[in-house]
Amino acid sequence: MRQLKLIWDFRGPHGALTADHHLIHLKEYITIENLNISITGVDHINDMHSIAYLVVDEDQMKPIRDALRPHRGQVYLTP
Repeated sequence: MRQLKLIWDFRGPHGALTADHHLIHLKEYITIENLNISITGVDHINDMHSIAYLVVDEDQMKPIRDALRPHRGQVYLTP
């Protein structure tokens, strides 16, 4: 099954803190909705750009996308 990485971008001098905080809410959503999602995180691209993300199976994507409205998505490749 293909997996998709749903991404929220945060830019500016407070982008890193905002991404860290957003991840808390993503994890809360996963718990409340009792979802089987184990890959989440934050990447700090540079001083002015950070992302929060979660990885879902492709068949789970539409309802999660519609509920959480990520800024973008991409196919997740296992590191």
